[in-house]
Amino acid sequence: MSAPDIDTQVLVVGAGPVGLMLAGELALGGADVVVLERRTGPLTESRASTLHARTMELLDQRGLLEELGTPPAGGPGHFGGTRLDLTTDSPYSGQWKVPQVRTEELLEGWATRLGARVVKGRRLTDLRTAPQSVEATAEAEPGPGGAASALRVRAAYVVGCDGESSTVRELAGFAFPGRDATRELLRADVADVEVPDRRFERHPGGLAISARGPGGVTRVMVHEYGAPVGRESGPPSFARVVDTWRRVTGDDIGGGAPLWLNSFGDALRQASQYRRGRILLAGDAAHHQMPVGGQALNLGLQDAANLGWKLAAEVRGTAGPGLLDSYHAERHPAGRRVLDNIAAQALLLLGGSGTEQLRTLFGELLREPRVRAHLAGTIAGVDVRYAAEPGAHRLVGARVPYLRFGAGTDAAGPGSTFAALRAGRGVLVDLSGRPNPVRAAAEPWRDGRVDVVTATPEPGGTAPEFTTALLRPDGHVAWADGTVPELEAALRRWFGPAARR
Repeated sequence: MSAPDIDTQVLVVGAGPVGLMLAGELALGGADVVVLERRTGPLTESRASTLHARTMELLDQRGLLEELGTPPAGGPGHFGGTRLDLTTDSPYSGQWKVPQVRTEELLEGWATRLGARVVKGRRLTDLRTAPQSVEATAEAEPGPGGAASALRVRAAYVVGCDGESSTVRELAGFAFPGRDATRELLRADVADVEVPDRRFERHPGGLAISARGPGGVTRVMVHEYGAPVGRESGPPSFARVVDTWRRVTGDDIGGGAPLWLNSFGDALRQASQYRRGRILLAGDAAHHQMPVGGQALNLGLQDAANLGWKLAAEVRGTAGPGLLDSYHAERHPAGRRVLDNIAAQALLLLGGSGTEQLRTLFGELLREPRVRAHLAGTIAGVDVRYAAEPGAHRLVGARVPYLRFGAGTDAAGPGSTFAALRAGRGVLVDLSGRPNPVRAAAEPWRDGRVDVVTATPEPGGTAPEFTTALLRPDGHVAWADGTVPELEAALRRWFGPAARR
């Protein structure tokens, strides 16, 4: 076999938000990573633009919010078209509007500063696996001067972040069970049109949504009850959107200028496995769902946060047995849960007159505080809890609570539990304020895998829910307030064997 053009530890296919987030996480963890992207330039359409609380927390944990700035709030949330207050225990409650092109710009800048390489204008055409590597072939799109030669990349692992029509998933033979769409929502960004704002406005013949955005562009979305799903190979025509909008609302938007058109249905599919040997999937390549309420983008970014540090440890040789397999074990159920709530929302949102009673009942239930809090946590992604050993502290498996630090032993150190995670390593947080044997127990892992932070909670701030806790690089709690042997077991599980003393 001849030498490849590029030799790397991890090849990420797809430079959308999920692929770029994963590339940054891998590079932060010390892995050599290359990203292949079919596009040659940035997006020209708005696409996914909603970031939920857990995603904002992840950006804070990596120190990216200062660069992003304070995005505009996204207004009230909803569940299947019924208004839902998204208040949670996160400092970033609610939803935040960031155009996808800006999210990609932010994440690409971060990943490349850390050393990730992004190769654009290349389309994956082949994958061949070997015992210790995967070889990928990528073709350039034909240009005026003819097609460039194929690019060959050899990597220890390949991750498909290339969307719902994933080439990686197809070439690697992942099963992708589920169902195709039976209902469809047409969407268009239109300039030079005057229509009233509509928030999930139900008409006898369908559902209409419209809102004027920045620059005077109006986004319209429309579903006609009982209409068949379109069979276009690309986006719907503007004429089809105009005709459907007229039939549902009685209004004419035909005089506007279409800037972007697409449609999405209620298809629901999930890969049976997120990992097959040296090939893995994340984001829409692993799960296909209706992008209602922005959950698809946020689910994918959270996949990347879970996978990145684990795969980086694997290629560095510091991962313990089963660490990489825990990606599927944790994220597949998390994805299934989101897909189930999206399926319920699709029924409430796009169902016709036969679902009116169900919507009425659901609206009554949402007035119950516990129901509201449950659904807000699910949509915001803050209630994800990974499996823990029986008898473990109630925080184990959950995300770490946001806690600001005051003056303490590490007075010049991080200012919060989120800031303590900036380096992408594990963190042992000790709030005891006294000599503590758990700090000595963590010493064999303080070789670049785990940091130790001693601090005191900020006076007058939120009361801490733990005294000592071990945090994974993705911000989930691995151990809290247990015995030293339990801490050592958690350190071995998540950060590999202890270094020799």
